[in-house]
Amino acid sequence: MHDLHAYLASLKPLSMRLGLERMERALDALGHPERGLRVLHVAGTNGKGSTCAMAAQALREAGYRTGLYTSPHLVRFNERIAVDGDPIDDLDLSGAVEALRRACPWHDAGDDGERLTYFELATLAALLHFAERAVDVAVVEVGLGGRFDATNVVRPLACAVSRIAFDHMEMLGDSLEAIAGEKAGIMKPGVPVAVAHGQEPEAMRALEAAASRHGSPLIVAAASWEGPVGLAGPHQRGNAALAAAALHLLDGAGLPVPEPAISGGISRARWPGRLETVGGVLLDGAHNPDGAAALASALGAVHPGRPVELVFGVLADKDEANMLRALAPSVRALHLVAPRSPRARAPATYLALAASLVDGRADAHGSIEEALACARRAARDGAVVALAGSLYLVGEARAILGREANTHIRAR
Repeated sequence: MHDLHAYLASLKPLSMRLGLERMERALDALGHPERGLRVLHVAGTNGKGSTCAMAAQALREAGYRTGLYTSPHLVRFNERIAVDGDPIDDLDLSGAVEALRRACPWHDAGDDGERLTYFELATLAALLHFAERAVDVAVVEVGLGGRFDATNVVRPLACAVSRIAFDHMEMLGDSLEAIAGEKAGIMKPGVPVAVAHGQEPEAMRALEAAASRHGSPLIVAAASWEGPVGLAGPHQRGNAALAAAALHLLDGAGLPVPEPAISGGISRARWPGRLETVGGVLLDGAHNPDGAAALASALGAVHPGRPVELVFGVLADKDEANMLRALAPSVRALHLVAPRSPRARAPATYLALAASLVDGRADAHGSIEEALACARRAARDGAVVALAGSLYLVGEARAILGREANTHIRAR
């Protein structure tokens, strides 16, 4: 393919059209690569990516060739599709995309309503790659919701549902019961499901009702994993407990995961952009009020006693007001910036609110570089520079900080 990544970008990465019709049509044309895969399918609002990362690492430590499909990526598309920790290379990705286009000529010929979306094409490429590489098991993270998500074409051995909170309400519903009902759409008849501890009652009722309808054995994970956890932040203990519970379900499906592998996977898992320090900046993908509350708690645990200069930016469909209310008590100042996206929220539209929450210590910037520079200047007294609000913002910052590090190395 002449320019693989330009082609992917032409599919409008941020556009969403839920539904499985295009996926099923494409899989028919491709000969159903998903049917040969053994899958752990993971949905939820917060923590599902971390849960996937820990489960995939544990499966690798158990000796299984393991595929991992997650979204969004932080810097490069290739991060979404990995086998045994190695992101798909451009040659294999190009081969998968070309195979898709050959099998589905209607995709390139059709209008927007008929064409595969960016996420659908990514999901199909992942399924093709995992089949081509003959993975023993694939850990697949839901993109949005569950019932009509493109990943819901898989036939899992087990499912997991992380904590459910308010997010994407315009598409999933305006109550936790409705949102949980959409997430529970990944449940399949007789397939066991593990759910995170501490779900809100209305969410739990919806999950239990769905499991009952499907005849799916449901277990609730422990509140906390008591062993070492490789990912930073107290909230990761709950995600680790969910990963362990989901892995235990695989035992009954003929995919045993020994306890040492579970412990090792949880202690050695890595997940970029989640309380990750790059170039002296703490990056976290908190992108809704529940995630913001978890970050606020983690700041005190990871950097006790140190003030925090927070670079913050959101997309327009996010609840920035309640995110800021959750974060404000844990930060000294806010440096607002828009992610580089047509769906970004302009900082000027919520600067007054931000300033009111931090005694006027808030400003707005035209670029991430400006916002980071301002936060770093303010942090010369030993404060922590952190960045959060959107995984897209985290990805942009990670790329900038990586370039800075490379420039520094060349200059030495």
